Amino acid sequence: MTDQGTIMAWPGEAEAWDALTQLCPDETRVNAKVLFNPHNSTYVLNCFGQDIFVSLNDRDIYSNSALGQVLVNQYAEYSHLSILKYLIHSRDLPCSGQMIPPFDLPGGDIFVKGTHILPLDDIAGCFDGNVDKFVKTGKNLAGTQLEYGDMSFKLFPFPRVPVVIIVWEGDEEFPAKATLLLDAGCVSQIPTEIVWSTAMMSVKMLLQSARGK
Repeated sequence: MTDQGTIMAWPGEAEAWDALTQLCPDETRVNAKVLFNPHNSTYVLNCFGQDIFVSLNDRDIYSNSALGQVLVNQYAEYSHLSILKYLIHSRDLPCSGQMIPPFDLPGGDIFVKGTHILPLDDIAGCFDGNVDKFVKTGKNLAGTQLEYGDMSFKLFPFPRVPVVIIVWEGDEEFPAKATLLLDAGCVSQIPTEIVWSTAMMSVKMLLQSARGK
């Protein structure tokens, strides 16, 4: 569990905690496909195959696994508000099954601007010429291997929000390239402003897993 003296509140986090505590846990459990422990008022959700604990009493988000701790501590700026907003806004709806580039989503133009551009070149450079490394990395995050491109995985940052990452290896004519796709229905599960941070933490966690952490 996080040391309460070192918790940093990200913008909007306090309001999100307020909203989450007002929700019916049984409804949230079904909508978000998570567990809820009524004895300690804690949600347990699976992010990238890691158990993430969301304590309503302590207003704390923590994990007992190494990769889970990286997600909630090292990448807290992306994960904390995203986790809370997912729990608040998710709905008991199936995925659309249509995977699209994030810039095709409503409000997706932010993905092509300045600091919001996803570091997909880092993904391409990390795995170019190393399919075995990509497969091991994806499996570390409980991903499902796909057959797109030269290598691809479907990851689940949240139970109802799949992300697909595809890598094409480079050759003499073209450099290596990576693409990230989101389910077209993801905006029914998380607010538009959270889509970017969810995509970003997906990229960061894939790179982190590749480092063997």
